[in-house]
Amino acid sequence: MFDFFKRKKREAAEPVEPPPGEDAAREHEAAADAGITDDELAREALAAAPDDAAAAADARAPAIRSEPTAQDAQPAGRGGIGGFFKRLRAKLNSGDSFLTKDITEFLPGKKIDAELLDELEMRLLTADVGVEATEEILEDLRKRVARKEVNDRDALLAALNRGMTSILAPVARPLEVDRAQKPYVVLVVGVNGSGKTTSIGKLARRYVDEGLKVMLAAGDTFRAAAVEQLQTWGERNRVPVIAQAPGADPAAVAFDALQAAKARGVDLLLVDTAGRLQNQGHLMEELRKVKRVLAKVDATAPHEVLLVLDASQGQNALNQAQVFDAALGVTGLVLTKLDGTAKGGIVLAIAKKHGIPLRFIGIGEDATDFERFDAQQFVDALLGAGPAERDAA
Repeated sequence: MFDFFKRKKREAAEPVEPPPGEDAAREHEAAADAGITDDELAREALAAAPDDAAAAADARAPAIRSEPTAQDAQPAGRGGIGGFFKRLRAKLNSGDSFLTKDITEFLPGKKIDAELLDELEMRLLTADVGVEATEEILEDLRKRVARKEVNDRDALLAALNRGMTSILAPVARPLEVDRAQKPYVVLVVGVNGSGKTTSIGKLARRYVDEGLKVMLAAGDTFRAAAVEQLQTWGERNRVPVIAQAPGADPAAVAFDALQAAKARGVDLLLVDTAGRLQNQGHLMEELRKVKRVLAKVDATAPHEVLLVLDASQGQNALNQAQVFDAALGVTGLVLTKLDGTAKGGIVLAIAKKHGIPLRFIGIGEDATDFERFDAQQFVDALLGAGPAERDAA
């Protein structure tokens, strides 16, 4: 998957101690066999003494196996948001992705008229911008051309920049962790291969750097090595990981993790889940169960349902957003793999159709290739524009 996780396992390492998950898993299985409901199980667990919860939390904390490397010690925001979007522009311009290469190549020397706008419309649709967003952008451009406000390439690109930014600005809302909620619970969901676990590791890194006390819950008990992958991120970021045996009930993992996080005064709990296709109804129901169980421990949890989408999936990512939102009430998005074959336009399509806040975007494997979404900088990266080009409109 990612190069980092293909490395040879570290030697002479003290093993990470998982929580007493097998016991918890047996309890849940036994409860199910006995006909005990989730409500009864939750009430019984909540009745446990605080001292017992704290002791259990201490037992669950993973050991730190090695000192962080120089790369690990660097803050997640190295280079700042401007440096990140410069790298995004370079990566978008290096392949077949989207507008910078496509549109700027067909514009020079052409008259700005209805025929050119029709061609632009087709290119936007091909770039996964979507029908609704494309129609809004082209309607504005046609009005500007009719008023003779746009009569050359630079003016057209500037107007296009402004139209795209107006669609993205409303969804460019960063994830704000409410420290009054202890812990603030983020349930991370998505299809197989979208980058959920890696995104969780990068989120943990970011919020640890911001001074928050973070804990991870290894709720992907299905995929081989998923728990180990999350534990590796936990070690790198020096945060505890709550885990159970492979095949355990993900809801039981989430339940244990939230109990432990409350006992230890954690600020942020990030809950990983198994990847699933949006058309797998029984697996979507499993996610709804995880959400219900979290609410039994804290009626306000989860405070964020974060959907991770692979940008290279194009219109399929749009469908995923629709299904996951209908099932779980998605409150935020992470868009990954914009450095690959992604055309970038899917960001506009999702923003226009769903209006779900876009929290973060990813452009690579490193922790620094992950940044809060900024609408203006993103559009500038797509179009290869800067303040001068924008001002032309």
